[in-house]
Amino acid sequence: MRMDNTMKKRWISLYVENQVGVLSKISGLFSGKSYNLDSLTVGTTEDPTVSRMTIATVSDDETFEQIKKQLNRMIEVIKVIDFTDIFVRMKEILYVKVMKCSVADKVEVFQIAETFKAKVIDYGRDSVLVEFVQTATKNDAVVKLMKEEFKTIEVVRGGSVGIESISMMER
Repeated sequence: MRMDNTMKKRWISLYVENQVGVLSKISGLFSGKSYNLDSLTVGTTEDPTVSRMTIATVSDDETFEQIKKQLNRMIEVIKVIDFTDIFVRMKEILYVKVMKCSVADKVEVFQIAETFKAKVIDYGRDSVLVEFVQTATKNDAVVKLMKEEFKTIEVVRGGSVGIESISMMER
């Protein structure tokens, strides 16, 4: 098997023991090896003793194989799933607050929200808060657009979560 040394986006899903220090240990593994975490999301599963993590990173094949091996060696890690080349349902939550809005700006925000199937979840005299739940790539495009269109915005992203697809649909 020939390893590809081109850098590309990779996703890993982990089942881990839901206990104090596990998140710190896993993020420490990445920082200790100088691997960059693009995104890390964690939450409890249907079993309160188990959490599920979704990690996005950019690496070459060799480094990614090392990451997976090191994660598999950790006693707190129950299972490692490589999401890179399988069918996955993956979404990320994004909040964009547009501030110092004119009436025309507000109209534009509502049109953007409608176009991207987003929700306007809060509204004030000169501000609008929009919630987007879509792929990280689409959210990247939204952030770029909002930065170009409006003077003052605030962005908060939640990181991607994913699950293996039941049918053969793309992410």
